[in-house]
Amino acid sequence: EIYEEVASGNEIRSVVMRTHRLATEPMDTIDSTPMWQVGHQVRQARHPNAIPLDCDTAAIYCAIMMAQIDLLKAQGHCYSEIVNESVIEAVDSLTPYMHYRGVSYMVDNCSTTARLGSRKWAPRFDYMIYQSVLPSVDKKFAAKETPMNAFEVHEVHEVLEVLAKYRPPLDISVGG
Repeated sequence: EIYEEVASGNEIRSVVMRTHRLATEPMDTIDSTPMWQVGHQVRQARHPNAIPLDCDTAAIYCAIMMAQIDLLKAQGHCYSEIVNESVIEAVDSLTPYMHYRGVSYMVDNCSTTARLGSRKWAPRFDYMIYQSVLPSVDKKFAAKETPMNAFEVHEVHEVLEVLAKYRPPLDISVGG
C-alpha cells in the first residue's frame, strides 16, 4: 500500500499539502502517545550492558525487511538499491538511533517527509500487525508451517555477502 502511494505520486502530494499547513499547524513531537511511549519504558528497564531480545519483535523486524526486499525486487529495482533501502539504512542508521533514544526520537529528528510519513503510516502499521499479521503467524505456527526455509535460502543473502566486502570498517555511534 505504501509503495503504491509513493509510486502513484499520492504520498508526495500529501506531504506537499501538509508542509504548506505547517506554518499554521506545526508538528509536535510524537512521543507523547501510548504507541510511542512503549519504547521509552523498554529502554528504561534494560540493563546498560545487555540488550534483551524479544523474539516476536525481531521476527517482525526481519519479516518486514524481507517483505520490502521482495516487493522492491518484484517492482524491478536493482539489488544495490534494494539492499540499501531495506537493510543498510535500517542497520546502519535507524537501529542505532532506535537503540539510543527510541523510534520517536529518531522520527522527530528526521526529514519533514519522514516525520509526516511516520504519523500517517505508523498507526496503520500498528493496526495491521495486531489485527492481521500476529493472528496469521499464530495460525501458521499452530499448523507447523515455518517461513524460515524461504528466509534461509533467499538470494539477498548472497547479495549481502558481496556488498559486505565493500563495507567501510566503521559503525555509526550515537550517544556518549
